[in-house]
Amino acid sequence: MDTFFNWHTLLAAAVGYLLGSIPFGLLLTRAAGLGDVRKIGSGNIGATNVLRTGNKGLAALTLLLDALKGTAAVLVGYWLGAQGGVAILASLVAGLAAFLGHIFPAWLGFRGGKGVATYIGVLLGVDWRAALAFCGIWLLVAILTRYSSLSALIAALVTPVGLVVAGDNATGLLAGLMSALLIYKHRTNIRRLAAGEEPRIGAKA
Repeated sequence: MDTFFNWHTLLAAAVGYLLGSIPFGLLLTRAAGLGDVRKIGSGNIGATNVLRTGNKGLAALTLLLDALKGTAAVLVGYWLGAQGGVAILASLVAGLAAFLGHIFPAWLGFRGGKGVATYIGVLLGVDWRAALAFCGIWLLVAILTRYSSLSALIAALVTPVGLVVAGDNATGLLAGLMSALLIYKHRTNIRRLAAGEEPRIGAKA
């Protein structure tokens, strides 16, 4: 318990949250003169909703930056933790905090994105193979169904299980916690999927 609550892990958590809470989708669409992305489509600040503005380049940039902030949080957390001999723990804590920052940013009234890109970025920082597996599952389901939300949900369900089966319990726990939050953030999507009302990838607002 003392190891978890030492100042290195707490600082890693704080830095991770701050990085994760940068709302790139909102900032980029405003800078491009496209207004408030929260007022179109799903109201989400993530890449899928940015794509509904019709600007594919901006959506791709949002996806990249939302992922990289998760990766950066893990790397910074590792460095901070290494100063106190808790590098692995601090990196995992920072990654989870970045994910929390993205989906619950204080500056936006705790109403952020749904976390898919940041989830991938966190996994990339911890274990690139896990990130690749998540992306592979997402891509396969997306090709078959053209539902971004369904792709994310299936990838989020499979990835933690795969990590635990592979013997990486620590990363599996991190992925499991993020998956639970990701599924919670997709609860309206789940209802729309069940009703056959979920918009497919590329649909405009």
